[in-house]
Amino acid sequence: MSDLHSIGELARASGLTVSALRFYDSAGVLEPTLVDPVTGYRWYAGEQIAPARLVAGLRRIGMPVPEIAAAVRAEPAVVHRLLDAHLRRLADGLSDARREVDRLRALVDPAPPTATTLLVSPAALAAALDAVRFAVGVDPELPMLAGVLFDVESDGVRLVATDRYRLALARAGADVDGPPVRVFVPVALVDELRPLLDTADTWPVRLTVAGAELRVRAADRTVTGNALPYDFPDYHRLLRKSVGERPTARRIPVDVAALRAALADPAAPTVARDHDGTTRAVTVLGVDDQGGLRLLPAAELGSDALRVGVDGGYLLDALNAAGAPQLVLELDGPIAPLAVRRPDDADSYSVLMPIRL
Repeated sequence: MSDLHSIGELARASGLTVSALRFYDSAGVLEPTLVDPVTGYRWYAGEQIAPARLVAGLRRIGMPVPEIAAAVRAEPAVVHRLLDAHLRRLADGLSDARREVDRLRALVDPAPPTATTLLVSPAALAAALDAVRFAVGVDPELPMLAGVLFDVESDGVRLVATDRYRLALARAGADVDGPPVRVFVPVALVDELRPLLDTADTWPVRLTVAGAELRVRAADRTVTGNALPYDFPDYHRLLRKSVGERPTARRIPVDVAALRAALADPAAPTVARDHDGTTRAVTVLGVDDQGGLRLLPAAELGSDALRVGVDGGYLLDALNAAGAPQLVLELDGPIAPLAVRRPDDADSYSVLMPIRL
C-alpha cells in the first residue's frame, strides 16, 4: 500500500478533517480506493488528493452536498457553471439578509409611515393579478396565505401568491414615487379591484401604500383597504427551494390547448396516491421519444424515465392563468417541483409542488 494514503494523510493534504472524509465517503462523494476488510481502514490513491482539495474548497463556500458530488465528477466547464450558480445563491442570500435586517430595524425603531405611489397600466396590473390569483390560499387555518403580496420595487411591482402547494409570480412595470414597500393585500380587496381594471381603459391606475393602508384609484373609482397583518413567506427563499438553479431540469415546450384537452380527457391516465391523508388521482408527466411532454400510465412508473406527479386540476389552473398559447414546463424528477413558464415573460411563472409517486 506504499502508493496509497491513509485517511489521516489525505486529511492533512486536503484540509478536510477525518470525520469530514468519512462523511463524504458515506455520501458517495469521495470514496476510498480501498477499505481494509480486516481493520476497516480507508486508503486513498494519490490522484484523489486534488478532488479532496476541491471538496474542501466547495465545502468552505457552503455548496450543497449534491452539487459537490456533481462537481467532483464533472468537466471543468460544468464546475464553473456550478460555481456561478452558487455565487448567485450567495448573493440572493445576502440580499435576503439585508431585507430582514431592515425589517428588524423597523420593528425596533419604527419610523412614521411613508407613502409610496405607483402609476401602472390597468392592462399590465390586470394581467399580473390574473397570473397569480389562482394560487391564493383558501385554508381558513392559514390566513397568512389568503391574499396577494404586492412587492413594490423601484420600477414596478411584483405580485406573489401561494397556498403551499403552488406558488405564482408576475410583475408589472410602474412609475414609482417613494421607497420600496411590501404590502399583503387581502383577497377580497384583490377581487374588488380586478373588475375596475377592465373599465379603466388607458387611464393609469394610481396605487398608494401608506403603512398598512392601501388606496387604489382606477378611472373614476377608488377602492381602499388595509393590508393583512401577517408576514408573507419569503418567496425568494421559496423560489430557491422550488426552482433555483436547476441545470438538470428538462425544459419542454407545450401547446396549451393540446395539453388542456389531454388533461380534461376522461380517459387521461392517472395513478392513485395517498397525499395529505386523502387518496388523490395524480397526473404523471414524462417525456416521449421526441422530447415532448406525455402523460404516463401507472404501468410505466417503475422505469428510470424522467417523471413528476402533480395535481391535474392545479396544472390546469396554472395553464389557464398563464394566458399564453405556448408555455414551457420544467421537469426535474419525481421529488422536484414543476415550473410552468411563459417563453416571452421571465417574470411570470408558477411552481407546482410534486406529489410523491
